[in-house]
Amino acid sequence: MLSAAQMEIIKQTVPVLEDHGEVLTRHFYQRMFRENPEVLAFFNPAHQHAGTQQRALAAAICAYARNIENPAMLAGAVELIAQKHVSLGIQAEHYPIVGENLLASIREVLGEAATDEIIDAWAAAYGALADLFIQREGEIYHHQTEVHGWQGFKRFVVRQREAASDNIVSLYLVPEDGQPLQPHQPGQYVTLRVTPENGVPVMRNYSLSNRPGSEHYRISVKRELACDAGAPDGVCSNYLHDRIAQGDVVELAPPCGEFVLTPVAEAGKPLVLIAGGVGITPILSMLYAALEQQPDREVIFIQCALNGAVRPFERELATLRGEYPNLTVHVRFSEATDEDRIRALHDSEGLLDSALLDQLIGDQDAEFYLCGPAPMLKHGWRLLKQRAVEDADIHFEFFGPAGDLAA
Repeated sequence: MLSAAQMEIIKQTVPVLEDHGEVLTRHFYQRMFRENPEVLAFFNPAHQHAGTQQRALAAAICAYARNIENPAMLAGAVELIAQKHVSLGIQAEHYPIVGENLLASIREVLGEAATDEIIDAWAAAYGALADLFIQREGEIYHHQTEVHGWQGFKRFVVRQREAASDNIVSLYLVPEDGQPLQPHQPGQYVTLRVTPENGVPVMRNYSLSNRPGSEHYRISVKRELACDAGAPDGVCSNYLHDRIAQGDVVELAPPCGEFVLTPVAEAGKPLVLIAGGVGITPILSMLYAALEQQPDREVIFIQCALNGAVRPFERELATLRGEYPNLTVHVRFSEATDEDRIRALHDSEGLLDSALLDQLIGDQDAEFYLCGPAPMLKHGWRLLKQRAVEDADIHFEFFGPAGDLAA
């Protein structure tokens, strides 16, 4: 247990962590991958190359240090990370590996400034945090076994494959053993594991885009291309697009994730779902659930995309719009083509803005769920705060390491 003196030492290290956090976390990952290469499979190399994983870890360490006396303030972040850990199969025996490399990195990066007292305090702090994660993750693993009937990875067959857009492919997956699937919570993701030709397994989280309670899982995967020279293309997404066919077998871990549609907190409050690009995948599952479970609730679905070529689920949304009178669907393209305009594939052009929210929602209080690329989420967050929407009514999910919308 952390002593009062150790807590004070941790708090005193906050300025140093804020100044040198990314240097520390870059050193930590390099050291851990060198000393413990067995953990490489748990990490996405694209996130490492872009630095997002290092920045996310640095922010998490700083947040933990600032709240060392009241870790309950970090309950939401702990739940998000615990769900991610379980999705990848992180176990209690992995925590000593991280702890050893983190403490060694603190000593190696800070040099003489890393006194024995500081190292001892951070060892105690890390131990307390590890115990917290291990306990919560054990509860999630138990829940998975109770509800879904398995934990870890299970073999699934690709029953169907179809294009959702020019850059997104949907895979319909059923258990190889024929056992029925229990409904997932709308918004959850599964972890897919495949082994490409190089023989090194890769794991990636993909949101479930199907209606909860379907006899299959559906993941809808965008082909990820390198964003700059020297960066890798998405290993798993390109493998799924180019290699995986109907009848092939992949492995899935049970559904995870805390970004889920919650019961209506206030009668009469509209539900607004905002999706950007492939961020539609968890939002679409939420839409199905809301329409079936909350038939009297006004639902507004805003889909943002570049243009019609990369807009997924056009026919599916058109069908839902025709079946549910309480549903409004608005499609906005930021880079519409002449063909889009001729075919009337969208309702408006530009980025998400206040004028569109005013048009669709007016001055009503509403509950919002957002998913998409980080720039869109940051922009959407600011728009909602300008409308004085309460934090409790704004729910969002990043794809990749979580960031700070308010930054």
